[in-house]
Amino acid sequence: MLYRKFPKIPDLEISALGLGCMRLPTTGDDSAAIDEAGATAILGAALDSGVNYVDTAWPYHKEQSEPWLGRAMRDLGCRDSLQLATKAPTWLVKESGDWERFLSQQLERLKTTRIDFYLLHALNGARWKTVLDTGGLEFLARARADGRIGHAGFSFHDSLGVFKRIIDGWTDCEFCQVQYNYLDEGFQAGGEGIAYAADRAVGVIVMEPLRGGILARVPDGVRSIFGGYRTPRMPAEWALRHVLDRQEVVTVLSGMGNAGQLYENAAVASSAQPNSMTGPERAVIDQARDHLVSRMAAPCTACGYCSPCPSGVNIVDTFGMWNEAAMFGTVDENRRQYRSGLQARGNGAQACVECGQCVPKCPQGIDIPARLKEAHSTLG
Repeated sequence: MLYRKFPKIPDLEISALGLGCMRLPTTGDDSAAIDEAGATAILGAALDSGVNYVDTAWPYHKEQSEPWLGRAMRDLGCRDSLQLATKAPTWLVKESGDWERFLSQQLERLKTTRIDFYLLHALNGARWKTVLDTGGLEFLARARADGRIGHAGFSFHDSLGVFKRIIDGWTDCEFCQVQYNYLDEGFQAGGEGIAYAADRAVGVIVMEPLRGGILARVPDGVRSIFGGYRTPRMPAEWALRHVLDRQEVVTVLSGMGNAGQLYENAAVASSAQPNSMTGPERAVIDQARDHLVSRMAAPCTACGYCSPCPSGVNIVDTFGMWNEAAMFGTVDENRRQYRSGLQARGNGAQACVECGQCVPKCPQGIDIPARLKEAHSTLG
């Protein structure tokens, strides 16, 4: 296993691959029913492979991920061998006392007295305001001072502008966690955000390097592109190497479903040095991205300029699900996701009243109301 360091934490080596605990194996369709034996086997394989960073969060597996991890670390006797990361549920914070309440419960769930890396979870513009208004940064400073947390940072889901505002407004921030992969180069914080954070000595953790596993299950056209390169590599390896090639990235989180996947990904993280990809390898990644983009149903870049919709339509996520279905042939999966999520909450394309306010805001010139109708005909 190769190891890297956070700029503000130079004495600590972190494995290039981290174990994400959001997609653990389950015993049925209920995500709360974690297959504890299978999940613990994955954690054991991670330890065997030199992985020392494990990431969980309050809501994962319907709030069962943290309790499972606490039991697994106890049973394997591995707490002192791991850098443990979890996240404060910022969307549940209503007043200053909530910060202490959640941290206390998380320490109990995880059966520990210290969380090594504590993140403000899923920050966006509104939640960043909540952090500031409820004394969230002051709470983190107190918890660091008394030893309950070691290092503080945030995970992120919003626009690049909001990301920069958080980085600039939190001078003590040690690390950030962003979504990044070869298809989402410009999504949310994206590659530009990674460079922006690194320029300010904020370490970067990458989530979704395989885009929820979908970049390991690419269509035949992309497999042919990868297969044409002189060195045989599986699609997942190409995706991981793309992310690990960035020297700003300290660790890459992957939610692996079994020990075999863990060992495969660990092998990549044991050889993928930063800045090592060649020009021909970069060309292969570019071809794969171009092929997938050519299959998109709508040329949406998820910039969010069309939002907010006065009727409540989540335009970006609707187009995202539609595009994913078109690019990867996952119509059934995305249809279930759309129906149970956006459509059920009233934020799907069915809520569009064709007011047209979004159209002049779109840099891509998309006829958004018309394309929303098409998206709903596929997914709704």
